[in-house]
Amino acid sequence: MTHRCTRRLVAVVLAGSLVGVAACSDDDPDEGSAGTTTSEGGEATGLSDEAALAAATTYADQVVAAYDATIESATELQSAVEAFVADPTEATLRAAKDAWFAGREVYGPTEAFRFYDGPIDNPDDGPEGQINAWPLDEAYIDYVDGDATAGIVNDAAGVPEITTDVLVAANEEGGESNISTGWHAIEFLLWGQDLSADGAGTRPLADYTTSPVAERRGTYLSLLAELLVADLTSVRDQWDADGGAYREEFLADPSQAVANIFRSMGALSQGELAGERIAVAYDTKDQEDEHSCFSDNTTVDIVGNTIGIRMIYTGEYDGVDGPSLSDAVAEVDPDADAALREQLDTNVVLAEALAAPFDQLILGENDAPGRVALLEIITSLQEQGDAVAALAGDLGYSISLEI
Repeated sequence: MTHRCTRRLVAVVLAGSLVGVAACSDDDPDEGSAGTTTSEGGEATGLSDEAALAAATTYADQVVAAYDATIESATELQSAVEAFVADPTEATLRAAKDAWFAGREVYGPTEAFRFYDGPIDNPDDGPEGQINAWPLDEAYIDYVDGDATAGIVNDAAGVPEITTDVLVAANEEGGESNISTGWHAIEFLLWGQDLSADGAGTRPLADYTTSPVAERRGTYLSLLAELLVADLTSVRDQWDADGGAYREEFLADPSQAVANIFRSMGALSQGELAGERIAVAYDTKDQEDEHSCFSDNTTVDIVGNTIGIRMIYTGEYDGVDGPSLSDAVAEVDPDADAALREQLDTNVVLAEALAAPFDQLILGENDAPGRVALLEIITSLQEQGDAVAALAGDLGYSISLEI
């Protein structure tokens, strides 16, 4: 089973109308996608420069705090992986998987810091493609059902030595699904393919003990965990309050900073989360189209994303204290602020109500409870994206939600 992603418009039938969502983008914000929303923006009659700068500063503080927490959890994952590779047992494998789960839960909200060519997804040197690229072709990394010699792990002739440089060079080489690094590559090396109709992958411990390529597989896994920490750290450092180069650039133009925050909220809501991560699988009913399919962690990913969208608007994050974008909007349009906050809360509640595993929600007729719940959150996230774009436009910011 391999992941294949093609650019397409997913049409979801809702109350007799078609709700289009952009699906399977290459995360290039300069390349248009169907089914997106753009606010034209007019005279900047909304937020004052002072209010915009205060909100943008709080946002920047959130970015640092959230990445600090993510680096901490990724470092714990690295330690658990190293312990597993050094002593592969069912207990150390379970510990590594648990550390991956914990890390993903902390990482999920940080995806709201994307979609405006910041340090995470700068088209020239942003490491997002190394951190969280998806979907991936499992056979590019390791053996799959029906091909016992597939992938970099088994290709000792073509890849005599597995190194970080080799893995970085291989990432997306020759195709978008040729993913060799990041959260989902680690996930696949821990769980293996998900060949179960109602469970996660069950990679055997023997893959790291008696397999002829056990040492290569362990080396690969260890290097990925180390690289993940390094990549996340490189992003965090760009936002650091003490000399972070991008933070200085971001805060130098408070109006553009606020526009970027609105864009990240809307693009993640509409095209990425509602579209790629939920509607594609809803449309195909194929577990290969779910985000964290090897571990069946997709519902947790969805919750994290919705929390992140709300977080960057409300400014709420442990250890961060400062005026939020919500505070600034409430000063000029309290009704619009209250309405958006209500939408943000609603989508977190809808996400938290999704019954895991995700691959069971997509099955059945359209009136099946799981599919009803998915369509509800797809539609609500699309409406949320529209509302973000409309509010930004009303405040004078021109943004596009294309991804």
